Amino acid sequence: MKLFIIIGAVNAFLAVALGAFGAHGLEGKVEPKYLETWKTGVTYQMFHAVGLLIIGVLLGNIPASSALTWSGWLMTVGIVLFSGSLYVLTLTKISMLGAITPLGGVSFLVAWVLLIIAAVKFL
Repeated sequence: MKLFIIIGAVNAFLAVALGAFGAHGLEGKVEPKYLETWKTGVTYQMFHAVGLLIIGVLLGNIPASSALTWSGWLMTVGIVLFSGSLYVLTLTKISMLGAITPLGGVSFLVAWVLLIIAAVKFL
């Protein structure tokens, strides 16, 4: 419980900081399409930071659930793979990194399905 709340809060903090960096530090330094790519990474990081906070709270209020625990870890992996690859792509323009991004997206999808399963089972 506590771990996912901490991971969620750290990622929310990072999403705000990286969003500000993108808006103020990258504007005019990268092409507009890459700035949009950066913004997509920030947006998905924040959504899943909130998801991690929700998972942390749920783990404190329902019986231990492997579905919720896996959901939390997959959201964390998704943030690293999806948002992380978009950040690195923006800064390096290495287009091969685009192949990693969908793995993060699949991690997000599976995480949300596991959260649904846990909600159906325990709430």
